[in-house]
Amino acid sequence: MRHLLATISVLSIVALTACGGGAASSGVGQKTSKPNPSAEIDAARAEATRQALGEGALVRVVDVRDSAQVARLMTEVESLCGRLDVLVNNVGDFLGIVKPLEQYTDEDFDALYAINLRQMFVVTRAALPLLKKTGAGGSIINISTIEAFRGIPMNIVYSAFKAGVLGFTRSLALDLGPAGIRVNAIAPETTESEQVQPSAWIPERHKEHIPRWIPLGRFGTPADAAGCAVFLASGLSGWVTGTTINLDGGALAAGGWYRTPQGGWTNVPVITGNGMGF
Repeated sequence: MRHLLATISVLSIVALTACGGGAASSGVGQKTSKPNPSAEIDAARAEATRQALGEGALVRVVDVRDSAQVARLMTEVESLCGRLDVLVNNVGDFLGIVKPLEQYTDEDFDALYAINLRQMFVVTRAALPLLKKTGAGGSIINISTIEAFRGIPMNIVYSAFKAGVLGFTRSLALDLGPAGIRVNAIAPETTESEQVQPSAWIPERHKEHIPRWIPLGRFGTPADAAGCAVFLASGLSGWVTGTTINLDGGALAAGGWYRTPQGGWTNVPVITGNGMGF
């Protein structure tokens, strides 16, 4: 949450970030001078966000799955800020549910829907009156995942909802285009965050392989995600809407191609185990 390397200035925007320990975190807010609000369900993360954003930041412990809590937050945002320019929907989690579809329970379906898609409907619906009050120039940024574009074994339902985020993004972009409000998404590949920690999970003996797994030679950082978010929040993307930035180091472009230790490429790598040591 403390990382942001983008150099463009968005000092005049009021941006609300619905956090969740994900990659984009509070990056947009760190580049603004307004009392930018953040919603975080975890009290410890909320305090860390408050410290990162500095004096004047509005950080509240909010369960964004709860319509009443979200409505109260929007009332407070309007009272304090008077307007809203940018909404970053950054909540999502696979909830540790990794198993074949036939083993999913109805409760699993409901929990994954609530945290990965329904909350985005709830927060965006509540934010729209404030965004429309500001008028043309507003931006909504939805965080999805690379798994919306490729299959992921044992995470069928999570992947389906993340693909739903992209459909929501495209359709909402059409609805809000006449109002001058842009809607875009970011789809990260494996990125260091509170939920996903490749630097900690990959054993030392396997770290020499990292440059061969991703075309750009590394996993993502919070700064990478924040940079994309700042771009989509700013006027630099003023004619960009209904699209998704693949924040993946070239992984989707590579498809099934990987570098070899000799510097070549192969789409039939010899696999001897799990690089993360699971």
